[in-house]
Amino acid sequence: MARHEATIPLNRTRYTNVLPIPRKLTIPLIAVLLFPYFSLWGSDSSDPGIEFFEKRIRPLLAEKCIECHGPDKQKGGLRLDFRQGWEIGGDSGPALIPGDLEESRIIHAIHYDDADFQMPPKSKLSNKAITDLEEWIAMGAPDPRSGAIAGRPESGLTVEEGREFWSFRPIEKPEIPKVVDAAWRTSSIDSFVRSALEERGITPANKANPADLVRRAYFTLIGMPPSPEQIDSFMRDQREDAFDYLVDELLASPHFGERWGRHWLDVARFAESSGGGRTLLYKDAWRFRDYVIESFNRDVPFDQFVSEQIAGDLLPYESPAQRSRQLIATAFLALGPTNYELQDKQLLRYDVIDEQIDTLGKAFMGMTLGCVRCHDHKFDPVPSEDYYALAGIFKSTRTLYNYTDNVARWVDTPLPTEGARADELANAEAINAKLKPQLNGKKATQNVYSQHKVKAPEPGLPKPSRLFPGIVVDERAANVEGSWQFSQYSQNYLDEGYLHDGGNGKGNKAITFKTKIPVTGTYEARFAYAESDNRSTQTPVTVSHSGGESTVIVNQKEAPSEYGRFHTLGRFQFEKGQESFIRISNEDTDGHVVVDAVQWYLIEDDSVTQSEAREEELAVLESEIKSLERELKPITQTLKARPIAMTVKEDPQPSDSAIRIRGIESRHGDIVPRGFLQIATLGDAPEIPHDESGRRQLAEWIVGSDNPLTSRVIANRIWTWLFGQGIVSSVDNFGTTGQPPTHPELLDYLAVRLQELDWSVKSFIREIMLTETWQLSTDTSPTAVERDPGNRLMASYPKRRLDAEQLRDAILATSGEIDLALYGPNIDGASEINANSTAAQKTEYNYVFKDKRRSVYTPAFRVKRHELFELFDFGNINFTIGQRNTSTVALQALYMLNNPFVIEQSRIAAERLIQDCQDPEERIDHAFETALGRAPRDKERRLIAEFINNGQASDSVEEWSSVFQSLFGSIDFRYLN
Repeated sequence: MARHEATIPLNRTRYTNVLPIPRKLTIPLIAVLLFPYFSLWGSDSSDPGIEFFEKRIRPLLAEKCIECHGPDKQKGGLRLDFRQGWEIGGDSGPALIPGDLEESRIIHAIHYDDADFQMPPKSKLSNKAITDLEEWIAMGAPDPRSGAIAGRPESGLTVEEGREFWSFRPIEKPEIPKVVDAAWRTSSIDSFVRSALEERGITPANKANPADLVRRAYFTLIGMPPSPEQIDSFMRDQREDAFDYLVDELLASPHFGERWGRHWLDVARFAESSGGGRTLLYKDAWRFRDYVIESFNRDVPFDQFVSEQIAGDLLPYESPAQRSRQLIATAFLALGPTNYELQDKQLLRYDVIDEQIDTLGKAFMGMTLGCVRCHDHKFDPVPSEDYYALAGIFKSTRTLYNYTDNVARWVDTPLPTEGARADELANAEAINAKLKPQLNGKKATQNVYSQHKVKAPEPGLPKPSRLFPGIVVDERAANVEGSWQFSQYSQNYLDEGYLHDGGNGKGNKAITFKTKIPVTGTYEARFAYAESDNRSTQTPVTVSHSGGESTVIVNQKEAPSEYGRFHTLGRFQFEKGQESFIRISNEDTDGHVVVDAVQWYLIEDDSVTQSEAREEELAVLESEIKSLERELKPITQTLKARPIAMTVKEDPQPSDSAIRIRGIESRHGDIVPRGFLQIATLGDAPEIPHDESGRRQLAEWIVGSDNPLTSRVIANRIWTWLFGQGIVSSVDNFGTTGQPPTHPELLDYLAVRLQELDWSVKSFIREIMLTETWQLSTDTSPTAVERDPGNRLMASYPKRRLDAEQLRDAILATSGEIDLALYGPNIDGASEINANSTAAQKTEYNYVFKDKRRSVYTPAFRVKRHELFELFDFGNINFTIGQRNTSTVALQALYMLNNPFVIEQSRIAAERLIQDCQDPEERIDHAFETALGRAPRDKERRLIAEFINNGQASDSVEEWSSVFQSLFGSIDFRYLN
C-alpha cells in the first residue's frame, strides 16, 4: 500500500522521499532561544529529591519490585511499597542505607554480585534503572510514602465480610444528582461530576478552545494529530453540533481501532516473543493484534470481545471467518511470558496456569489473584479454594502442545478457509498425509544405509547432531520427566546444549529418546554425554530392542569412546518398523547425571556382495526420494501458505485441580471442583459439565450482569483512556489494597450504562466525549488546586503527555513519512523461521526498528524494544498494564534533540515545508500548525525569524530542520491541552 492511501481521516498530500543529509548530532541553537516560550522541561518541583523519586523510583518499584515485595507478597520478609518497609528491611536487615551505596544490600542485589542474592530474580534491571537507584540512594533516598496504604485490613476478609466492600456490592443504577448550573444538567455524567465539585465549592474550568479540543479528540480517538486543513475545517464549521460530527467521524475511522486496540494490548500483555535468555518468537501473534484492532473498529460488543478471548474456540459460529476470529482471540491466554525450557514440566504447567489466572483477574475483574497460589489472599476475600477452582479450568485447557518435550511449545492451530481455497488445502493435506510418511521412511533408510560414508566430526567444540552417522536423537526431541537443568558448561556437546539432573531428586527424573527403526538388522546403541569428576558412576540406561529390554550401567566420569561423545551401550537386534527407546534415569545414582543425545548405528556386513547390494539399494532409494520430493514441493508450498494461529484448546480429559500447599507443585492438598470466585458470584453460577474445561462457563460468568466487577472495571478503563486518570486510580486493582473511587455513584452509573448500550464501546465513548466534563480546558484555578490538589474531582481536563506511540506517530505524521497501511504481519521473514531456533532469537536480538508504519505495528519484543518506547514509558508487556507510568527525565529531551530518527524526520519535514511554502512567514505558520496544531505566538514567530536570519537563510534545510527538532521537543508537542 502506498504511504498515504489509508488516510481516513487524515487527508495529507503525498511527498517525495529525499535521501538523508549528514549533519552533526548537536542541540539546535533555536531550542535554546525558544526555551522560555515552550520549554523542553516540566516545571521544577520545590523538592528535587521527591520529584526524582516520583518520576524515576516510584514507577521502577511499582513495575519491578512490588509484585514480590508489596502488600500481597513479602519475599524474604521485605516490603518496598512504603518507606518504613525498606527502613526496617526483611530477614537480612535494612534493604538500603541512605547515602551509602556500599552498605546498601539492594545495590549488591541489583548488580547480581552474589549468585544467591539477585533482584529481580528473573532478569537484571537495565543500566538506566540501576543508575537511577544508585543516584536516589546517594541523595539520601527521599521517599514521601508514609506507612502502609490507608484503610487496608489487618488480615484477609471472609467472603461474607467482603460483600460489604464497595467493589463487591451489586451494581445498581444510582439516582442522578441535581446541580445548580443548567449547562451541566443535559448529561447525567456531568451531573455527577458537577455535584461533587459544588459540594466542595469548586467552579470548573471553562470549555477548551476549539483548536485544543480538536487536537485532543484526534489524539484520544485515533492517536494521531489533525492536519492544519482538518483543524481549519472544524474551526469554520458553524453547526452547534460540529463536535458531535467530528467525534462520529473519528470513531468511524479505521485508525480508531489502532489507537484503542493498543490500549487493550497493554491489558492483554501482548508480546511477540516469550522473553528470557532463550526468547522464542511468537511469529503468529500479529493475528491477535489484528483481531483486537478489528474488534474495536467493528465495535464488537465488549462482553462478546471478552468471551472470545477466554473461550473463542468453544463458542458457536456461523462462518469460517467467524470461526477464525474466535480461534485467534484465544491467544489472549497464550501470549504471556513463559520459560518454555523449564524442565520440571508440572511446574511449567502450573506456572502457565498461574500467569493466566493473574492476567484474567486483573484484566477483566481488577483482582490480584497471583498470591492465592500459595495461601488465602491476605487482604481480599479470596480463599485458596477459589484460586484452584479456576486452576482446574485452565488445567483442563491445553496451552502447551504437550508437557513432555525438552523445550515446550504453544498450540498452533490451522485456521479454517472457504471456497476453492479450502478445497485446495484439503487436497494438499490428503496428498501430504499419503506421501510424507513414505518420504520420511525412505530418508531414514537412506541415512542408515549410507552411514558408512559419513565421516563423524572430531571431538572438541559443540557440533550439530546431523553431522553424525546413523539415527541420532538430540535431547531437545526427548521426553523429559522431572526437573532437569539445561546447560552449556561443558563444550563437548551436540547441537545447543545438554541436560543435567542437578545431583538431586534421585529416582524422580528420567529422559526417554524414541525412534522408529527403518531397516532390520543389528544396531549398536550409543549414549552421548559430557564427562566430569562430579558425574555419576552408576547411571542406568535402558534400551528396548527385539528381544525385550536391556539395562546398562554407565560410568559418566569416563570419557565416551566414539568420537569423544558417544558411549557404546551394546549391540542389539531390531526389526524394521519397530518403535525403540533408550531411557536414562537418575535412580540410585551417586553423582550428577547428564544427558545429551543417543544414537542407533547399524552394524554393516563387510562382504563384497552385501556392499554391492547396499549400493544398488541406495541408488534406487535416492531416485525414489527425489521423485517424492518433486511431487511434494508444490504441496508443501500450498500448506505453508495456510494461516496458522496461536491458540489454546480443550484438554481431552478435563479434571479438577488439587490445592498446592504453599504453592509447591509436589505438595498436594484437597481436590477442588472447577468453579469461580465466590465473592463475585451474586447469583447462580453456570454449571460446568464434567466433560468440559469450564472456560465457556467462565466467560459467561465474567460478563454476566450479576458479576459486580467486570462492567465496573471496563467502564473505569475506558474513562481512564479518555481522561488519563481513572475514577478508581488503581485501575488493575479493585480489591481492598486498591484505591476507592472518587465518584462511586458515577462509576456505578457508567457500569450500568455500558450494559444498557449492549457493551458498545463506541457508543460509550461518544457519550462521555460529548459531556462538558471531557471538553473542559486544562486551566486550573487557585481554589481548585487548594481544595483538590490532584484534580481527582475533574474541575479541569487533566493535562497529559502523549504516550510513546503517539509521539512517534506524530513525528512521522508531521514529516509526511507515516505509512498508514492497516493490519498484517510486521516482522519480515518471520513466517519462514522456526520459532524455537537460533534464527528466531537473532531476529529479536538483532532487530532494527526502521519501518514507518504506525507504532501499534512496531514489533513488541520482550527483550528488545524501540529506543523511543524505552524512554517514553512504553508498558511492561510481561504484566497487565491498565495505565502506564508517565515520567519526565532529561534523556527524553535529549532524545528529541539528538536522536537520528528525530533528526531524519525533522530534515524531511523541513524539505517538505521548503518545497510547499515559499514565503518565510507562511513557513513559520505552517510549521507550527503542522507540528503543534496552532499558530505561533508573536514572540515565537520573532525568535524563529531571527534564527533564520530574517529570511536570508530561509531556504536552508539545516535551519528549518532545527526548527522542527525544537517543535518536537516542546511541551506543546508532547502534551495535550
